[in-house]
This record gives sequence, structure tokens and C-alpha cells, in this order.
Amino acid sequence: MTRIDTKFADLRAQEKKAFVAYVMAGDPDYDTSLELVKGLPGAGVDVIELGMPFTDPMADGPTIQLAGQRALAAGQTLQKTLDMAAEFRKGDDTTPIVMMGYYNPIYNRGVERFLEDAKAAGIDGLIVVDLPPEEDDELCIPAQRAGLNFIRLATPTTDDKRLPKVLQNTSGFVYYVSITGITGSGEAQAGDVAPEVARIKARTDLPVIVGFGINAPERAAAIAGVADGCVVGSAIVGELAKGHPVAEVLDFVAALAEGAHSA
Repeated sequence: MTRIDTKFADLRAQEKKAFVAYVMAGDPDYDTSLELVKGLPGAGVDVIELGMPFTDPMADGPTIQLAGQRALAAGQTLQKTLDMAAEFRKGDDTTPIVMMGYYNPIYNRGVERFLEDAKAAGIDGLIVVDLPPEEDDELCIPAQRAGLNFIRLATPTTDDKRLPKVLQNTSGFVYYVSITGITGSGEAQAGDVAPEVARIKARTDLPVIVGFGINAPERAAAIAGVADGCVVGSAIVGELAKGHPVAEVLDFVAALAEGAHSA
């Protein structure tokens, strides 16, 4: 079992929904980002999604695109993102970390080397948004062999014909994208999400976590109430972009986590 599997088993035993937080590694700089990441578990975060900054983030909205640009401008690299995870692990060996991003930086490093380094750094899972199931031999299957979960996205356009393919080699959890489009656009509606989550859960025993369009504690509660938990990214990244101190951003995260956990 990975840390992700263990975390969801623990949450199920407590009849509790999961709160997942996304932050961009290196935004606005390495030290601030590391401070934020280290503070997330204390703010109630169950799983950390650590964004890998990339120059051409096709699925990301303006908020996360700008975060990636700030991180890259401050010198963040794939190696520094792995270093950040390793530094986090010195004080926390239980909170799962999922690296989220695009295949290009991984390909440039070399899949075998990347997987070895990610495992050594304490990474538990990967979300690579531009690798479809047809390319599973490229990274997904090697990652699973290396002991990392490979988490797939399902969307409102993933129909019943496509869904089994999406779920085929997925592990850890399924990430349901609540709205069509880029991150940070629109607002997730529980009434729209509930039947889609039920449709996915009829095909898999994996937890289904809903992301995109969640920006307030009450929305986190509503969405977590119809799924196994929720993900917040753009809203957290946006608070950091306003120049708020890390402690204030963590207060915002704690309110979101409380919302999700109240579901």
C-alpha cells in the first residue's frame, strides 16, 4: 500500500471526506513554497498535490499559469521540486504527495531516472495531464511498477465508452474534473457533480475526488458531500499571489479543509 492508499483507508475508517490541496512548487520562490507545503498538513490537508512548473501548461488557467511562471523565474526546476519533497519528508513521513504536471520535464530527465528519484524523494503518486491511457506504457505502467500511484483525470466529456479505458490502469484515486475547461474557470455545482461521481463509482472501487471550481469552504463542503473528497488549487494559489503571508494562506486552507471535513 502506498501512503495514498493508507490515507484513504484511514479516512474511510473515520467516515471522513478527503481534502486535497494543490500548490505550485517554487511559487513565489523556493523557501516560501517549502514553508507553505510544510504547513499544509497542520492546516488539515490530507493529500498534497505539488505542481511541477512548466512553460506550456495547457490545462491550467491564468492563476496557475502565472504561478508556474513565477516559479520558473525564481529558478524552480524539476530537481528542486524533488528536493522540496525530500525536505518535507524529513518532518512528515505520512502525508501523501502527488506530483502534478506535464510529461515534458519527466521525459527530458528520463522516465527510469525520474521514477527512481521521485520514489527516493518520497513522492507517492503522479498526475500527468497530457498522457492519455493509450500511452500507459510510457509512464503509467513503469510508475506503478516503481510503487507510485498513477492518478487519472475523468471529465464531464468522459462518456461510458471512454470511462473503462480511463480507469484501466488508474490507482490511488480518480480525479474528477467538475467543469469543462481550464483550472480556475467556473464554479463546481454539487447537483451536476453527484450523478457523474456515482457513474464513476459504479465502475471502480477507487475513491473519487472532485477538483476545479471550488473556491470557498461552503463549496468544498457541498462537493465533498457528493464525492469522497475535493481538491482546491487555484483559490489557494491565488491567495499566495496576493502577497499574503504564508500563515494567512494556511488559515484560508484550514477553512477550506474544515468545510470538506464537515461533509
